[in-house]
Amino acid sequence: MTNAPLSVQLYTVRSAIADDLPGTLARVAEIGYTQVEPYSFVERVDEYAEHLPANGLTAPSAHVKLIGSDLEPIFAAAKRLGVTTIIDPHIDETRWITREDVEGIAKELGEIADRAAAHDLRVGYHNHAFELENKIDGVPALEVFAAALPANVVLEVDTYWVEVGGVDAAELLARLGDKVQFLHIKDGPKNFDDKKQVAVGRGEMPVRDILRAARQALPVVELDDHEGDIFTALADSLDYLEGVRA
Repeated sequence: MTNAPLSVQLYTVRSAIADDLPGTLARVAEIGYTQVEPYSFVERVDEYAEHLPANGLTAPSAHVKLIGSDLEPIFAAAKRLGVTTIIDPHIDETRWITREDVEGIAKELGEIADRAAAHDLRVGYHNHAFELENKIDGVPALEVFAAALPANVVLEVDTYWVEVGGVDAAELLARLGDKVQFLHIKDGPKNFDDKKQVAVGRGEMPVRDILRAARQALPVVELDDHEGDIFTALADSLDYLEGVRA
C-alpha cells in the first residue's frame, strides 16, 4: 500500500472550525496530518491562506458546489490555497434516477472541468449512498456516471457510503480503476446514523481491502459525526492507517 501522506476532510471538525479556525488547523497538524481537504473555503480563503502554511498543511483537494455556482471565485480561491482538485460534494438525489440525467451530470462536470483546466485545476465528484442505491438497468447510478465521465473529471469515492448503499467498496474500486483519485475513509456500523461513526479501524468497514483496491488514490479521513472526542478519533484513525499502510 502507498505510504503517501494522509489527508483529513475538515468537515469532520466543522464545529471547532466555526469557533477557532487557526486553533483547529493547529490541532490537526499536531495530531500528525500534513494534508487537509477544506470545505466552504471560498468564504474563508484569507484565513486558510494564512493558517494552512503556518501549520505545515497543504490542501491538494477541496469540496465546493460546482454545478450552478459562480466558478471564477472558486477557481481563484483554490489557486490561492494550492488546491489542485476541486470536488463537488453533492448533487441532488433526484438527478440520479435516469440514465439521461446521470449522463447529463457527467457532461456538466466535464464542461466545468474544461474551464477549470485553464487554471490548472482538476474537477471531481464525491458520492453519497443514493448513487449506489439507485440502479439504472441493474447498474448502480455511480457506475453509469463513471462510464460517462470525460477523462478530465475524477472520482472521490466515499467508501463508507458505498457500503451503506449496498455495494462492496473494494470491488467497486477495482471496477472503477484509475478514475478514482481520492478516497473518503471512514468507519462505523455501515448505517445512516452518522453519530455511530467511529475512528477508522474500529468499525465494520473492510479498510485494508479498500486501500489495496485503490493504491493510486489519496486516502482522506472523515467522520460525518461522532459521539466521542473528534480529535481523539482523528488521532486514532491516523495511528491505525499508518500501521496498516506501513
